[in-house]
Amino acid sequence: MATAPPTIKCHSLRKSFSTYEKGAGMLGSLRSFFHRTYRTVTAVDNFSFEAGSSQIIGLLGPNGAGKTTIMKMLTGIIVPSSGTVEVLGHVPSARSRELRKKISLVMGQKSQLWWDIPAYDSLQLLGHYYEVAPPVFRRRVHELSEMLSVENLLHIHVRKLSLGERMKLELMASLLHEPEVLFLDEPTIGLDLVAQRKIRKFLLEYQKLRGTTIILTSHYMGDVHALADRIVLLLDGQSRFDGTLTEFENLFGHEKYVQVEFSRAVDQNDSLWQSLHPEWEPDGLRVELRISADAFRETLNAITARFPISNLSSEKLPIERVMTSILENPHLLPTAPELSTHSQSI
Repeated sequence: MATAPPTIKCHSLRKSFSTYEKGAGMLGSLRSFFHRTYRTVTAVDNFSFEAGSSQIIGLLGPNGAGKTTIMKMLTGIIVPSSGTVEVLGHVPSARSRELRKKISLVMGQKSQLWWDIPAYDSLQLLGHYYEVAPPVFRRRVHELSEMLSVENLLHIHVRKLSLGERMKLELMASLLHEPEVLFLDEPTIGLDLVAQRKIRKFLLEYQKLRGTTIILTSHYMGDVHALADRIVLLLDGQSRFDGTLTEFENLFGHEKYVQVEFSRAVDQNDSLWQSLHPEWEPDGLRVELRISADAFRETLNAITARFPISNLSSEKLPIERVMTSILENPHLLPTAPELSTHSQSI
């Protein structure tokens, strides 16, 4: 049986921007006005990536890592400086109507709904744009509004809706034409925990029903943990890890999270604490530690022998903390050859 071609395929993508450098102070600003200087900023550097049908893939990284720039190249909003990219066999930057009818992009901080008209009117306009036949449009609005529980919101002006309600309708608008690939850029940004859970639940149900390929960026590990089959970690515009969450945890999650309570205040400057990343409570009676699995038993024995302990608990370091540690200390990442054995293809 022939192998299905990748839904998304990009090779050695690079995107650079020229930015204007403004001089310091009033004199510098005046000098820059007449003699402008520019510097080149590389947002994405040598990024290669493939995605198969029906996958949910999370692009992770700190601000400025290149996540949104990659999404914009994959959807044809911007053109790569070099490299190649194909989505469903099309070059996105050519902006063919055929491809636009097969993909959709939701950006958490940008709206495709008109604020001063009811949401349903915006949906009708989008239905016309995507050439969705009226009977099909009505059926999809009914199905999606039921799944998202927004039947009572359709005829309310968008500006009167809460952020969570608007995001549900943004998702509904993006799925009217049943795209094969859905790009989600920070879809839960600014939402409360309840709204985040509802959005995740809907996306899982919809993806299971339709088999849509979803590419997701998010600062919330909860989104990625709940949704993604696979994660791609970006730092300085480069892919530094590509694999499953389990592989990520196996590669980096070798630390234990330990909470220790003392019966009296102890010396916080003791040499024992130096390598354990201690986080002390103000009263000095409680500390949170990260201990490597290899040194776990030996370290606990040293703590219990040296200090008056009233309570102690430990658990595997949460994935959120593992990811935060990696983002704050990128030197902890193995080199590219070491990571290649963990790279995930379609």
